[in-house]
Amino acid sequence: MNGTFVFILILLYFGVLFAISWFTGKKHSENAAFFLGNRKSPWYIVAFGMIGSSLSGITFVSVPGMVGKFDMAYMQMVVGFLLGYAVIAFVLLPVYYKLNVTSIYTYLDNRIGRNAYKTGAGFFILSRTVGAAARLYVAVLILQTYVFDAWHVPFTLTAAGFLLMIWLYTHKSGIKTIIWTDLLQTFFLIAALIIIIWQVAKGLNLDFTGIVNLVKESPHSRIFVFDDWYSQQNFFKQFFGGMFVTIAMTGIDQEMMQKNLSCKNLREAQKNVCTYSFFFIPVNFLFLCLGILALNYASINHITLPEMGDDILPALISNGYFGVAAIIFFTIGIIAVTFASADSALTGLTTSVCVDFLEIDKQDEKKARKIRLSVHLAISLAFIGIMLLFKAINNTSVIDALYKIVSYTYGPLLGLFAFGILFKTRTCDKVVPYICILSPVLCFAGNLFLKAMIGYQFGYELLIVNAALVMIGLIVFRKI
Repeated sequence: MNGTFVFILILLYFGVLFAISWFTGKKHSENAAFFLGNRKSPWYIVAFGMIGSSLSGITFVSVPGMVGKFDMAYMQMVVGFLLGYAVIAFVLLPVYYKLNVTSIYTYLDNRIGRNAYKTGAGFFILSRTVGAAARLYVAVLILQTYVFDAWHVPFTLTAAGFLLMIWLYTHKSGIKTIIWTDLLQTFFLIAALIIIIWQVAKGLNLDFTGIVNLVKESPHSRIFVFDDWYSQQNFFKQFFGGMFVTIAMTGIDQEMMQKNLSCKNLREAQKNVCTYSFFFIPVNFLFLCLGILALNYASINHITLPEMGDDILPALISNGYFGVAAIIFFTIGIIAVTFASADSALTGLTTSVCVDFLEIDKQDEKKARKIRLSVHLAISLAFIGIMLLFKAINNTSVIDALYKIVSYTYGPLLGLFAFGILFKTRTCDKVVPYICILSPVLCFAGNLFLKAMIGYQFGYELLIVNAALVMIGLIVFRKI
């Protein structure tokens, strides 16, 4: 990749985002605009933008990269997403809109108690900080490896530079700005995907029919896995894992729900969720098709591929195998998801810290805004630290690592919300933090035990087990 060209693209893209930020924040920089966009976001704009912010840079490189090892089995999980989004639209959203919440964890305060509220918010902050930093890490590392390393720019400086730019265009109007920047980011992400597929197909001398036939006849086209219960790609593990991961990572995630709650009313928020949930099937399928095309190209041309799946697509594109157009649009796509992966996370985390722990809604507007800006900056610095740690220890597919983190940290959150919604009884609020900490520990120990005894290792079903243990604990200590 031409470093100067990429750097100019980054500056131009940032300039557009900053212009959107200036326009949306010109008259609205108050807390109501930052947290919920004054509840005036058009649902169709939110829906299209949510596609890009939900996919992120991890999907861009990890999903095509996993085809060689796991075929197209990831689609089983994607189908499970649909059921998860149905639960969000018709179970969780009505609860949130009825309570008129800014932070969704306020529900836990009303339903269970203060300790449950703080525990839930705390697990979200931990989970989302690590997860968002991992997503941003993927995108920044690609640009670092193929551009900034040639200029001898340290990874720390690259990460700090991107976080500074994101902070600059989000700190003023938050969600009100992000709703519109997500629209732009999603457009570039999908455009980049389609154009790269077409460029790879050109390299293989394939038309549309040829692409369909190649994917259909590929040994990697297998989607369903029913024959191996020990495999993490087993259909039932993937399907129900996808369902519960969606509920956890969207439905009980302040960052994602904040956008949905910025819609004018419940009906529009439900239309938004239902619309973008259906788009995930074709978009993820195209990413997997891209993986098959890339592997086929490498095989025909006897290209030695990197060992890590996450490195395959960036390596092929950056070395010019698919032409200049693929390099340009891959770069644009990565730049888009670099910003998209962190801007809403910064806003969601800032909201949770400010509302759930610092309770700035009880402060006057001027003081509350000062606190909000300080928290926004502190979280940006935390992102940089976690990205450096992730770079030092990562040795697996980032998307797989991210879902493992989710299984341990979102499990207690899922258990708390499930107990609150499914059961009418109350529980002892004082023991909630202990139950939520003990459950992931038991899951980790149980995973080690089962692996040692029978060779079984938890996959995405770990999230379900984790949540179930929390629910059992809350039931045991219920108030009669």
